[in-house]
Amino acid sequence: MEALVSRDMVTAMKARDAERTGTLRLIKNALKNRSIEKRAPLTQAESEQALASMIKQRRDSIEQFTRGNRPELAAKEAAEIVVIEEFLPKALDEAGLAALVNDAIAELAAALGHKPTQKEMGPAMKAVQAKFQAAGARADGRAVSELVKKQLAGS
Repeated sequence: MEALVSRDMVTAMKARDAERTGTLRLIKNALKNRSIEKRAPLTQAESEQALASMIKQRRDSIEQFTRGNRPELAAKEAAEIVVIEEFLPKALDEAGLAALVNDAIAELAAALGHKPTQKEMGPAMKAVQAKFQAAGARADGRAVSELVKKQLAGS
């Protein structure tokens, strides 16, 4: 993934796109730092996890800047999120997310021999996360958690 980011960074620099170049540098540095911490090259999943945490940080910053009445800084963070998301798998829409959660909970119910309850939130979330990884998809953790809670409450 680092090679892809580097290639895009060169393209952005040639196009004199300062904002995109800056964001790509942040991505490249984050991936490099994770690789140094691990003392080995990152796998695709680890790279995606690093980018997902960058997006989460920016969403938190947007929330803070909005509360602090700094819309220009919030807009800058939102623009960075758009660039970072280019390197991640496509996020699932609400219907796809619901279908994946339903499948995972149905499989868990079959394995347990009964419908899971809210007390079994942990195993349910693990099953859903495994489904996401198998599908090569991603989604916002809060949205997934809310859907799983809703499904378990309905049982």
